[in-house]
Amino acid sequence: MRHHVYFSPGMFGFGRLGSYNYFAHVERELAARFATAGHELIAHVIEDLPTASIRRRASRLAEVVSRTATPADVIHLLGHSTGGLDARLVASPATRSIPSETLGWLPRLRSVTTMNTPHYGTPLASFFTTAHGQRTLAALSMLTVTGLTLGAHPMRATSMILGVLRRGDLSVPFKLLLLDRAIESLVGLVDDARSPEVRTFLSAIEDDQGSMLQVSPESMDLVVASFDDRPGVRYQSTASMAPSPAPRRWVDTIGHPLRALSLSLFFGLHRLTANTDEHYPCAALNGAAPSATEDRLVRAFGRAPTLKDNDGVVPLRSQLWGTLVWAGAGDHLDVLGHYRDDRKDVPAELRHHDWLTSGSTFTHVQFAALIDAIATGMLEG
Repeated sequence: MRHHVYFSPGMFGFGRLGSYNYFAHVERELAARFATAGHELIAHVIEDLPTASIRRRASRLAEVVSRTATPADVIHLLGHSTGGLDARLVASPATRSIPSETLGWLPRLRSVTTMNTPHYGTPLASFFTTAHGQRTLAALSMLTVTGLTLGAHPMRATSMILGVLRRGDLSVPFKLLLLDRAIESLVGLVDDARSPEVRTFLSAIEDDQGSMLQVSPESMDLVVASFDDRPGVRYQSTASMAPSPAPRRWVDTIGHPLRALSLSLFFGLHRLTANTDEHYPCAALNGAAPSATEDRLVRAFGRAPTLKDNDGVVPLRSQLWGTLVWAGAGDHLDVLGHYRDDRKDVPAELRHHDWLTSGSTFTHVQFAALIDAIATGMLEG
């Protein structure tokens, strides 16, 4: 049987950027699992608008599915981060914001998989909606792109961004000047890369940051009440949290200044994401998930996660929706296969690369278990 799987990237995300594929590892491993089960997986990576509104992104997803899936094909949606919200909006029976002529395939939809998605919002989005936060968002986006496309972290730019995040006060003109210089430094590196895809990606972030407004805890409080699950469709999720800042996390960075800077940057994001509000806790209304989900969380972490536990971008309890098929220690990008990989006997195109050091020690074993769980859920659906 043929299964079409549509992959939607999230915040800072992209489909393909030059030779870099956001979902490369997930796509390859899922295809292998489907083949082993006697099925064919046809992958479609959505070239999305990285920080545009959920409605705009969902409309693009619906249009791509409508254009590429045939009446005999089974359909699955998989979204990482805000990409999971795109999938949920497209699938929701209550949606009226997407052209109906692009939704004729919905009866063939079998599963919606959300990976580390901010179903109840994230405090990090609230920070990014401020004037200073938008400038930080631009700098971080450029850092992401240059780190992936050039294969290294630009140290000077990274250290400037880090200084701004660690001190927290972005109202001081001198610090904003440092941030502007960081952005200029990264723009220079992007220009050196001579990649039109990179410039298009960065322009899209500057042009529309609607999703940053929409995934704030206050906005998602309303979204949760308006998104319905489609009957007959399997909803499954993955959730992870990264370790809290601790001195022992720095041991592994000795002799690696770029890794140390990246770890510091991650901790800055981690602290911002942990700033939950008691009125908008980024979790289900009663603070607890169904008993089966709570049991899985306790097995994965040895305790019930708190409201402050997060993957550096999204609070863990905000990531829970439908059936929780996998939970473990990892950061926001580890779950996509973007983690440290020191193997020398693996071809470069198959090797994993960790651009954001979090100290999570995510491994190939964890990634294999995560993919197994997602594939099993899709095929059961």
